[in-house]
Order: sequence, then structure tokens, then C-alpha cells
Amino acid sequence: MRNLALTAMMMAFLTLISKCIGFIREMVMANYFGASYITDAYTMSFTILTVLFGGIIVAISTAYMPVYSKINELRGKQAADTYTSSILNILLIVSVLISIIGIIFSDQIIAVMASGFAGETARLSSFFIKVLFSYVIFSSTAGVMESYLQYKGIFLPQIISGYFVSLCTIAAIIISANTSHYYLAFGMLIGYACRLMVITIITMRSQLQYSPIVKLDDTIKENLLMAFPAFIGSYAMAINQFVDKTLASNLIEGSIASLNYAGLLNTMIMGLTITILSTMIYPRFTQAISLKQYGRFNEIFSTGLYIVIIIALPCSLGAMLYSGQAVQIIYERGAFNSVATAMTSSAFFFYSAGLLFFSANDLITKAYYSMSDMKSPMIFAGISVIINIILSLILVRYMAHSGLALATSIAALFNTILLWAGIRMKHGHVKLSAPESKLPKIIISAFVAIGASYGTYLFIIMAASHIIFMRIGQLGIAVMTAVIVYLLLLKLFRIEELTLLRSIFRKN
Repeated sequence: MRNLALTAMMMAFLTLISKCIGFIREMVMANYFGASYITDAYTMSFTILTVLFGGIIVAISTAYMPVYSKINELRGKQAADTYTSSILNILLIVSVLISIIGIIFSDQIIAVMASGFAGETARLSSFFIKVLFSYVIFSSTAGVMESYLQYKGIFLPQIISGYFVSLCTIAAIIISANTSHYYLAFGMLIGYACRLMVITIITMRSQLQYSPIVKLDDTIKENLLMAFPAFIGSYAMAINQFVDKTLASNLIEGSIASLNYAGLLNTMIMGLTITILSTMIYPRFTQAISLKQYGRFNEIFSTGLYIVIIIALPCSLGAMLYSGQAVQIIYERGAFNSVATAMTSSAFFFYSAGLLFFSANDLITKAYYSMSDMKSPMIFAGISVIINIILSLILVRYMAHSGLALATSIAALFNTILLWAGIRMKHGHVKLSAPESKLPKIIISAFVAIGASYGTYLFIIMAASHIIFMRIGQLGIAVMTAVIVYLLLLKLFRIEELTLLRSIFRKN
């Protein structure tokens, strides 16, 4: 347990560094280009790539792990390495073809998927598409190798390799601001190429016996059959983001950029907490299912789900309460003015309302995938996408871009309900091994802690109004108050998951 906790702590630390670099990247972008047509074009171009191919990359790498686990346990390492090599080679061939198609038909892609763009915005987006389409080559193969390393218990180097993307993008932003904004996309492309190179070196040092062959046997077919529903299901978030940005392309300038900046804040919160948890748990899910250790599976599932709630609920409430302050501190400088702050903080508020549901969906979906059930999450995700589209079309009329963020959060809630009901009905062996009475205690603790935090925040503002007190200091003290009160209440209510935190400091 201590090794697991220490690994999680290191992942959180390295991810924090990654997110800090990422935020520096976004702050540099906001400083030089603000919420303008340039950032709209840049954001929309990468969103289109995510919608078209992000799901494929996620699906194949997700379906890879259960199949690899089964082959490794039943047939040995050599057969598992042959399977891995075949998957990598197939992805390489397909991604090269996809890149060529994207470069040729970039104008048509923008015309269809960003219909609200015209003139220079459309031309710039088309150019960005031509450059960024090659990212598919680097990202698809890296995704499978990351899954391979995770199964081997290697989590940290992959996080560090992601630094290259942000660092190269920052360099490209600065160069573009002083030359031509058409150079913006090259930074991200070079960064992904460097990331792939690092992950490849680590994978080969992890004793993967790579061979340049494509062996189309039953294991490849099984992976593809599992990947297809996972591919459709993983599109839920991407499609929701695409719907938001497509509808926002018809709103005032800067709407897409505001949604993007708000989404990045939400992603940072999840990346520092829930994403780490689900990344570490998924290999354990697959191993428990491969060995038919259902009791162990239930224990992991229960602990993981309650930790998700313990972390995500107060984060969601806090992000909603301090949405304006957070956006102002992080983004408002240079070309990012008070109008951009107001637009971004409004979107962040409504995205944050769904943080708990986004987090729970991630973990529960991993549980389905580990049991080779890719169809159920696909169906539920499809329903949630339909709900999101309907709500987006309604709410955008009354709340502009904020309505799009709210629709996404409501759709995530429906997806959580469907996932939970489905796993209870279809997989009877999956049960919470911890008492459900724990949930009300966590909810009460979260609301009381956030209330205490806000009281502290107001007191600091009133009592220290005559003192030069940085906004980040005010917010930092308020957040620290929430953390202390929350931990004390969880301990008072005897929430056992806190032992994971204490285990970090134990020697045995």
C-alpha cells in the first residue's frame, strides 16, 4: 500500500509540474493572443483532431490492456510482445494514411466542422489542420506504449515526456507573436514527436521485444472488436466539446477560446487527482479480472469510487465558488482583459458543476473495460451525447457559451446514472464492499468545509482590506481552510480512505 501511495504522490507531483507548465503555456497564449480569432482557430483545429481521431487512439490503447493481460497470463511474454508489435505497426500504417488525407482535405474539413468560420479565421484553421494532422502518427503509437508501461507498473516517465509538448508550444507561441501566427501549430507537432521518442526509448528498455511484423490473428481481431465500442464510447467527451465549440463559433468572438480556457482549468483539477487514480487502478482491474479474483476487484472498485467522491466533490464546489477569482489570477494579463475573464469564469463555473460526474464516469468506465464490456459504456455515452446536443441547442439561446458548459455537465450526470445502473444490473458480481452510509458523511463534510472556506475568504477581504494582500494569497488561505476542515471532518466521521494518505508517511 505504501509503494502505491508513494507512486501516486510522485505522479501527483510530476503532474502538477506538467499542469504548471501547461498553464504557463496558456498564460503565454492568453498574453500574446488573448481571446481572439487566432486562439479560436488554434483551439478549433486541435478540437477537430480530437473529435476525429482522439477516440480511436483512446479506444485502441484502452482495449489493448485487457487483451494484453489475458495473453500475458495464459500464453506468456513472447506472445504478448508479438501482439503489441502488431498493434503498433497497424497504428503506424493507418495514422500515416490519415495524415495524408487530412493534409489534402483540410479546407473541406474546416468548412464542414467549423461552419461559423470565414475569411482569415477559416484560412488559418485550415493551415493549422494541415500541420497538426501528423500528430496522429505520434500520439496513436505513444498511447499503446503508455498502456504497456502502465501494465508493467511504470507511470512516471510518461508524465515527464509530456513536458515536451508544452515547452515546444510555449516556444512556438513566443516565436509566432514576433513573426507570424501561422507558426503556432508547429510547436505542438514537434512536442508530440519528442514525446513519442522518449516513450519509445523507455518502452524498449522495459524489455519489449519489438518486431516489424503485422500478425493478423484472433488477438488483433479481439482488440479491434473491443476497440470499436470503446472508440464510440470515448467520443462522448470529445463530441460534447465539439458541439460546444461548433455552436460557439456562431457566437461573439472569443467564445470558443473562453470555453477552452475554462475546460483547461477543469482538466487540471482532474489531472492532478482523478486521472492519476484511474490510471493506476485500471491495470489492477484487468489483472483481477484475468485471475477471476472478484473479491479483490470489488475492493479496488469500492475504494477507488469513494476516493473519487472524496476528492471530486469538494473540488467541484470550490471551483464553482471561486471560479471568477481563479480565472482572474491565472489568466488576466496582457491581451486577456476583464471581458475575457468574465466569459471564461462563467464557463468554468458550469463545467465545474459536472466535475464529480466526469470523474466518476472515468473510473466506472474503466471497470466496464476491464471486464471486456465495451458496449455498455458506448450505449450510455451515446445517450448522454444526445442529451448534451438537445440541451446545448436550448441553453445556448438563453445563456450563450455558458449554456453550452452547463449542458455538458448535465449530460455527464445522466451518463453517471446510466453507468451505475448498468453495472448493478449487468455485472452482478460488482458490489460496493464499503457501506453506502458513508456517502452522506462525505457530502456533509464537503459542504461544511467549503462554507468555512468562504467565511474565511470574506473575513480576510474585510479585515485586511487596508493591507496589500495578493489575490493568490487570499484564495490560498481560503483553500487551505477548506482542506483542514474537510480532513478533520472525514476523520471525525471515520472515513477509512484517509488511511491511504497516512500510509504515505509510514515506514512499514
